[in-house]
Amino acid sequence: MRPYEELIVDIPNYPKPGVVFKDLTPAFADADAFAAMVDDLAAHFADRGITKVVGAEARGFIVGAAVALRLGAGFVPCRKPGKLPRMVLRESYALEYGTDVLEIHADALTSDDVVLIVDDLVATGGTTTAMVRLVRASGARLVGFGFVVELAFLDPRAVIAAETDAEVFSLVAVD
Repeated sequence: MRPYEELIVDIPNYPKPGVVFKDLTPAFADADAFAAMVDDLAAHFADRGITKVVGAEARGFIVGAAVALRLGAGFVPCRKPGKLPRMVLRESYALEYGTDVLEIHADALTSDDVVLIVDDLVATGGTTTAMVRLVRASGARLVGFGFVVELAFLDPRAVIAAETDAEVFSLVAVD
């Protein structure tokens, strides 16, 4: 794995006072770094038989779709309410600065699917566990999580472990 930390910019007090936002857009803008991130995440899960990658709006789309492509898997977007045109499964969740809701199309996953959840960053684990519950509701089998950044000091692994024993893999851990 490569040292991605140098391409992540801290933005203090965004989106609200006391929060330090981790801006990954410089890493996404660097073609070599972005390709390496995608390659490292995909390589870690390459032999798991993944058929679908699930990613949350919006930065999870960036990383998740690219990882899905590398794995030869489909991509399933988790969207904010009202953004998907057909019947949806819906899950609310808490995040580090409020609450929100995610939806996937009700027919996006089946019991035949082997799923990897990918996101740019995991903080408190709220978004991630909402995705776990959506995958579970669909009947698909979850095999792991791939994150570019994990805010380890918030202990998201404990929150995730309360929902599933699927493997958590992160390229960068912030202690």
